[in-house]
Amino acid sequence: MMTPAELDEFLATQRMCRVATVSRDGAPHVSALWFAWDGTSLWLYSIVRSKRWADLRHDPRVAVVVDSGEGYGELRGVELSGAVEFVGEIPRSGEPCAELDALEPVFARKNFGLEAMPHDGRHAWTRLTPSKTVSWDFRKL
Repeated sequence: MMTPAELDEFLATQRMCRVATVSRDGAPHVSALWFAWDGTSLWLYSIVRSKRWADLRHDPRVAVVVDSGEGYGELRGVELSGAVEFVGEIPRSGEPCAELDALEPVFARKNFGLEAMPHDGRHAWTRLTPSKTVSWDFRKL
């Protein structure tokens, strides 16, 4: 498994995650999404007219996997699970929100190469403060 410092570095530098939700009928749904890590919580910026968003509005429980590596000895990753919270207006239009002040510039730089968040009126934020975290790093084997 990763040390806390390795976990923070990994989540701060990776870009893509896979988000597992549960549909109204109980069926699982997995989708890829960009994210940001603030050292405590994983932030997901989702289209509000997506199946993922509808699932989360119905049932906020989620499991998220972030991983990397190709060969067996390179594999490393983390699974975070818990319930998301919805933060800011839905959809996000850029109204002042203290919880997003530090996060949005980090997300914008990491994913868009911009200094400010481009709000398009189609996305909104969820925050996952994981109740369970499991990591692995096969490079240590």
